[in-house]
Amino acid sequence: MQRRSLLGAGLGGLAAAGGAGRPARAEATPGISATEIRFGGTTALSGPVSALGVQCRAVEGVCRMANEQGGIAGRKLSYILYDDGFSPPKTLEQVRRLVEQDRVAFLFNMLGTAPNNAVVRYVNQRKVPHLFLSVNGDKWGDHEAHPWTMGFAPSARTEAQVFARHALAQKPDARFALLYQNDDFGRDYIAGLRDVLGAEYDARVRAASYEVTDPTVDSQLIALQGADVLVSGVTAKFAAMAIRRLHELGARMAHYIPSGASSVAGVIQPAGAERALGTITSAYLKDPNDPAWAGDAGMARYREFMARYLADADIADIYYTYGYTVGLALLQILRQCEGELTRERIMREAANLRGLELPTLLPGIRVDTSPIDYRPLQQLQLVRWDGRMWARFGAVIEGGTG
Repeated sequence: MQRRSLLGAGLGGLAAAGGAGRPARAEATPGISATEIRFGGTTALSGPVSALGVQCRAVEGVCRMANEQGGIAGRKLSYILYDDGFSPPKTLEQVRRLVEQDRVAFLFNMLGTAPNNAVVRYVNQRKVPHLFLSVNGDKWGDHEAHPWTMGFAPSARTEAQVFARHALAQKPDARFALLYQNDDFGRDYIAGLRDVLGAEYDARVRAASYEVTDPTVDSQLIALQGADVLVSGVTAKFAAMAIRRLHELGARMAHYIPSGASSVAGVIQPAGAERALGTITSAYLKDPNDPAWAGDAGMARYREFMARYLADADIADIYYTYGYTVGLALLQILRQCEGELTRERIMREAANLRGLELPTLLPGIRVDTSPIDYRPLQQLQLVRWDGRMWARFGAVIEGGTG
């Protein structure tokens, strides 16, 4: 399955906000012309993590919205999206197609650790901005190793640190179990627990890994029984499996799951809302299911956006909220270019987001980047599933590795 969507409309309204003063050097910048900003990416519209692919539908919606309002610097946004089925060889094939045949200016919101691993060297060698990856790996904030690549969400390592600190605050002598995906994403949870437990890690943590192609994680969860705390460094499909299986086993472990695997529609409902009771995750986005945001101006804008551009979508699915959020951050980057839409300027402005407030981020959480800080979000808040929704508790926490 392949999908190519070129989104465009009238020009005008956002031109002033985006700045049309300095023209892009179109002849030197693929994907940029006097009327178009062409970019693209790959995602899993099929395969084992296809539930996350809906993020890109929200990005498409943001493009339509921007184009209806006049585009950026007098140019329409054209977004080309291909399905890679979460298969790294397919990702590389499709990214080469985007860069060499479609000649996109930059890559955006590409899903998954292994798929992005497959292309990061290629895109950095070609100096193509590789922006706001839909991943949680700490490695994607390494500006020295790959200066043309940047993630978006708080890293899995930071999240694991916060989970461990909270668990220890509740039970200082807690024994930990760790279920993790056998890749860089999953191994960040090992690193985060090691950061907190230090020399006690080996004595206090029992870990089991799984492959993304495994049909279940039943045997791993059975082997991890007996701990006080389970940290699941997993993607959505396996989070739902783990919640369901823990309930069947009668396990009484405190259970922490990644923010990227906490969708009500994609994880909690398939697992069973009652089975998930007490599960903890972290949040940085406003939950569209939380009545606390009923009168919130930012979420009102989001609901209007969904009604206009994604009327058939499940507004309860926070993966759409994520896609909308990164889409708005992209518009800010492009506006900051002030019409100078070269790859170099786009990357420079991606590393120059200072205290950016977006309507769907939790209060107190902002996007911040610099040339030596490629981690746009480093703050989060813990939330607990109460049987109906994710309920926030505690204060916003500033993360950090090491």
